[in-house]
Amino acid sequence: MANHKSSKKRVLQTAVKTERNRFYKTRLKNIVKEVEANVAGNDSEKANTSFKIANKFIHKCISKGILKKNTAARKVSRLNKLVNNIAS
Repeated sequence: MANHKSSKKRVLQTAVKTERNRFYKTRLKNIVKEVEANVAGNDSEKANTSFKIANKFIHKCISKGILKKNTAARKVSRLNKLVNNIAS
C-alpha cells in the first residue's frame, strides 16, 4: 500500500475508475452480442433497432472516456456492415 497521502488518493481513484470502466465495457459487450444475435437470426428490424442502441451507447462511451474515438469508429463500422449485409 502507498505511503504518501497523494498516492493513497490515486489508488482509490484508480479503483473507482476501474469499476466504472468495467461496468461500461461489460454492458458494451452485451449490447454488441445482442446486435450480432439479431443479425444471426436474420431479423433485420430487430437488428436495426439494436444497432441504433449500440451506436448511441458506443458514442456515450467516447464522451465518458471509456473508449477512444478510433476504437469506437471501428466497432460502429463493423456492426453497421453486419446489419447492412442482412438487408441485402
